[in-house]
Amino acid sequence: MRIRLLIALAAGLTLLLVLAAMGLWLITARVEGAYLTAAGAGLHYTVEGDGPPVVLLHGFAVNSDLNWRVPGITGALAEDFRVIAVDLRGHGLSDKPHARDAYGPRMADDILRLLDHLGIAQAHIVGYSLGGFIVLYLAATHPERVASASVLAAGWEPPENSAFLDALGRLAGDLQAGHAINPLSGYLGAGRPAPGLLHKAFVKLMTGYFNDQQALAAMVEGLPGLAVSEASLRRIAVPLCAIVGSDDPLRVSAEAMAARVPGAKLVVVDGADHIGTPLRRETLDALRAFLLTVSGRKQTEPMHRAP
Repeated sequence: MRIRLLIALAAGLTLLLVLAAMGLWLITARVEGAYLTAAGAGLHYTVEGDGPPVVLLHGFAVNSDLNWRVPGITGALAEDFRVIAVDLRGHGLSDKPHARDAYGPRMADDILRLLDHLGIAQAHIVGYSLGGFIVLYLAATHPERVASASVLAAGWEPPENSAFLDALGRLAGDLQAGHAINPLSGYLGAGRPAPGLLHKAFVKLMTGYFNDQQALAAMVEGLPGLAVSEASLRRIAVPLCAIVGSDDPLRVSAEAMAARVPGAKLVVVDGADHIGTPLRRETLDALRAFLLTVSGRKQTEPMHRAP
C-alpha cells in the first residue's frame, strides 16, 4: 500500500512538473523575426502570409507569440492575409526604455513607422487589451493609415476616469519597487465583473517574473497619453469591430465604444473572460469574418485551428 502511494505521488509530481514545463515553454517560446529601430527603440516583428496587411498588437505584459500565435490566430489569419505581429516597446523581444515619455503616443507612432518601413500605406489593425486601446487611438488620430480597426478585450474609457487615473501611480510604484501587480482592468471603477482568479494569477506571474518591471512602470505612467475624447471617438469613420468576453471587466468599455462609433460592430463571446477570449473559436471566427468582409475577400473555412 505504501509503495503504491509513493508511486502515485511520484506520478502526480511528474505530471505537475511536465505541465509547469509546458507552461514555461508557452510563455517563453518565440519565433525569430526582424527588427526595426523606431524613435530610439528596437521593435521585433514577424511577417507571414500574403494578402491585405493585418497588424496584430498584443496585450499588457505578454508578447505577440503568446497573445496571437499560441491561440492559433496568427496561423489562421495568415491563410488570407499578410500578418504582421509586433512586440510593443517595453515587451517581448523589443527594447524596453524606462522613461515615461517613451510610451503613450509613441507606442502608436511605432506602428506607423513599421508600416512605413514595410512600404504599407494602410493596414487592418487588430489589438488586444492594451493593443486595442492603441488601435482605437490610431483610428482616431491617423485614420488614413487604418483600413479597419479591430478592438479585442478593450474599448473606450473617458479620459477623466478618476478611479483608473488614481490607480496608475500606485501600480507604477509597485512595479518600480519590484512587486507584481493585479490586472489593470480591476481598477476601472465599480459596475464591472472583477478579474477572475486565473487572470489575476497570470498577470501576477507575468509582471513579477517575465517582464522588465521598470519598463512596465514607465508604460503604465504613460497610458493617459493614449486617451481618446468622446468627440474624437464619434468622428471615427473607419470600419470598427469590437470583440469582448461577456465576463470581461472591459465589456463596459467595449459597449461604450461601440455605442459611439458610427457603424461599429460588437461581438460578445458568451462566458469568456479577459484572459480566455483569445482561446475561443468564436473570437477567431468573428475576427476573421470581419477582416474578410472589410477587405472584400471571399470567406473560406480556415485550415488552422491550433497553435
